[in-house]
Amino acid sequence: MSLFLFLVFGLVVGLMARALMPGEQNMGVVMTTILGVLGSFLGGLLVGLFNDAEPLRVHAAGLLGSIAGALILLALGKVTYRGRGRAYP
Repeated sequence: MSLFLFLVFGLVVGLMARALMPGEQNMGVVMTTILGVLGSFLGGLLVGLFNDAEPLRVHAAGLLGSIAGALILLALGKVTYRGRGRAYP
């Protein structure tokens, strides 16, 4: 059950990040969920850098840190795939 909730949390984070990022993102539900999950890990790493936790220990960042991580990934995706004719592979 916890894996299912983790994936639902990733989907919610991915949807929120896509809603906050200006422009069009051409990705489906699976890619949005992956964006949210990876954003959560990236947000946890970034939050770990600013507090006294171990920086290389992977942990959940909470909702705001997860959304920030997903927004960073979306911005990197836009920069990376800008010249290829479509937004994402």
